[in-house]
Amino acid sequence: MKQHSYDNSPTLYLVPTPIGNMEDITIRALNILKEVDVIFAEDTRVTKQLLNHFNINKKLISSHLYNEENNEQKEINYLKEGKNIAVVSDRGTPVISDPGYVLAKTAIEEGFNVVCLPGPTAVIPAIVMSGLAGGPFTFYGFLNSKESKRKNELESLKNQTFPIAFYEAPHRIEKTIKSIIDVFGNRKAAIVREISKKYEEVIRGDLNYLLKEIPNIKGEIVLVVDGNHETKTFDNLSIKDHVNLYIEDGLSSKEAIKKVAKERGIPKSEVYNEYHEL
Repeated sequence: MKQHSYDNSPTLYLVPTPIGNMEDITIRALNILKEVDVIFAEDTRVTKQLLNHFNINKKLISSHLYNEENNEQKEINYLKEGKNIAVVSDRGTPVISDPGYVLAKTAIEEGFNVVCLPGPTAVIPAIVMSGLAGGPFTFYGFLNSKESKRKNELESLKNQTFPIAFYEAPHRIEKTIKSIIDVFGNRKAAIVREISKKYEEVIRGDLNYLLKEIPNIKGEIVLVVDGNHETKTFDNLSIKDHVNLYIEDGLSSKEAIKKVAKERGIPKSEVYNEYHEL
């Protein structure tokens, strides 16, 4: 299905809003907020403050993680009436660890235009200021709050060679770092907090150092952890476990078998037979 963003048909706009400094909002975002017929907002009180700051008066509808599905029909009714909609979260870009996914998905499925404006998000400044990435990186967002599930998530990430960015809350950051040390070991890392706000701060070091520096830490936090650069040895790993290691990293069984054969210097058929227990 093709979409043409500027064909004047009804459109759902995903509009990033400042994560700190009000001046971070784009001129285009302000124009869209002025022009749309209605705004679906994560917290109408927070969005009202933003709109008042820029002298914008619009109809607001509360749309957060717990009622988003109930708003699908309202959204579609507006679009069918030829009206344009903006979706905003409290701060940053909707959908990225924020509400907005359900509304965007529904509008796409119904054949309406969905346009996301470029703009504020915490992960990109954090990655850049961490000093750990100048190329590929992995954005994960929030880890699970339950320790067992959190460690399972980390197990799936521990062989990732690129830096990984996590979002975290101040009251959970200590437990999260301890879980990462338990699974990853002590790696280089950086905490970037309160991005674009008065008390913006970057703490760089290894994970053990960060653990000592975070008592009473406040604000919105991005934790960037370096990737796994250790040389992999497979002496104590069976061929089957070796193949499963790469399947867990996202490779197909065929790709994993080929990679294991190359790394061990043995025929693919031998790895295939061992893996499939032939």
